[in-house]
Amino acid sequence: MELRNLRPALGSTKNKYRKGRGEGSGNAGTSGRGHKGAKSRSGYSKKIGFEGGQMPLQRRVPKFGFNSRNKKVYKTLNLDTIQKLIDEKRFSTDISKEDIVNAGFASKNDLIKILGRGELKSAVNITVDAFTKSAKEVIEKSGGSANIK
Repeated sequence: MELRNLRPALGSTKNKYRKGRGEGSGNAGTSGRGHKGAKSRSGYSKKIGFEGGQMPLQRRVPKFGFNSRNKKVYKTLNLDTIQKLIDEKRFSTDISKEDIVNAGFASKNDLIKILGRGELKSAVNITVDAFTKSAKEVIEKSGGSANIK
């Protein structure tokens, strides 16, 4: 490092051209903002999605369907996954919603539903928010119980 290589840290210095400080500066009059229009005025900020007066994309694209506010959205878990976790000794034969949350399959405020894909080899007592018919049948067939919380 030599004296001729020294430079101020990036972002530590201001622009060397002071806008609006007389004709001699070369940045007088409109101060680099051009003539007229919203961009030349103080307080201007472009709205998100504004396309210069053209119809914005979010208004051009057709909308379909309906989303109900009261719809219940469940996190799902299949029986084969439960059996795999029992085999790996991550679940005992009594499974509650808290066990599923602790295993990382849902968060504590999620609704949990057990689906009927796969088989159960062991009798399991499961307590969650909902079951499919087929899941309930398989659980009870294996000697366990399906309880709704």
